[in-house]
Amino acid sequence: MSIEPDIPSPHAVTTPPAQQAPPGAIDCHAHVFAAPGDHHLDPARGYTPPEATLAAYQAMLATLGIQRGVIVQPSVYGTVNDCSRVAVEAMGDNGRGVAVLDQTIDEGELQRLHKAGFRGTRFNMLSGGGVDLDELEAVAARIADLGWHIQCFIDHLTLVELLPRLKAMPVDLVFDHLGQPDPQQGVDQPGFRALLDLLATGRAWVKISGAYRVDDTGNPWPLADKFAETLVAEAPDQLVWGSDWPHPHLQSSPMPNDGDLFNRLLAWTPDISVRQKIMVDNPTRLYDFE
Repeated sequence: MSIEPDIPSPHAVTTPPAQQAPPGAIDCHAHVFAAPGDHHLDPARGYTPPEATLAAYQAMLATLGIQRGVIVQPSVYGTVNDCSRVAVEAMGDNGRGVAVLDQTIDEGELQRLHKAGFRGTRFNMLSGGGVDLDELEAVAARIADLGWHIQCFIDHLTLVELLPRLKAMPVDLVFDHLGQPDPQQGVDQPGFRALLDLLATGRAWVKISGAYRVDDTGNPWPLADKFAETLVAEAPDQLVWGSDWPHPHLQSSPMPNDGDLFNRLLAWTPDISVRQKIMVDNPTRLYDFE
């Protein structure tokens, strides 16, 4: 029986942004998908993606003026990281990866992923098929000696609940998509203040990405501005940027164009030196680029 995708594909043509990225820029959040059925698909997945190839991703990046990227293991493949690993290896020095693994990961496989360019593992509580949060401390212990981080795709309420455990982590933490705040509340909501609290430790990072996952009204996603602008003002040394290409598992938000999304970053970072930090300096440190 054939497997059919149940979510849309990204735009085939990327709108050129108002300005290109600075030299050495890094896109810190993207996924690749094989043709449905070509790789293991987790039975607990929340969606079935269409094919989204590394070549198509790199063509999008070229329009933005970017050569380097971080491939994040999507939830649909569970803890079988083969599709993401192949893409990271193909990118060579221009690629890094974030896996999904549980505490039973074989040490040889962990070392293989590290050699391939992986520098973190992701806990995804919002898309289905993720590793349970009960394993957070055990997984952190497995990756600590490698210098990896834990990437969290969680909502603002879960962040508050987890705050004591997160503060005790022996590894750095990276939060997806502006920390997933409630767009109807301001920057003083408990989850967002908890996020800023973690950033102040110097051991946490936030991806100013996925504006459309905060605001589903469409381009230019104005409800995301207050959160991004506050993060840029208060913690510019702990931020990185990600495209979130090919924008999987959209619910009510229209499919964004990556040129429009990049224009939001330009608007949030009028100071060129801050943009340089977010796009080049910070991710070079976080992902161990040369």
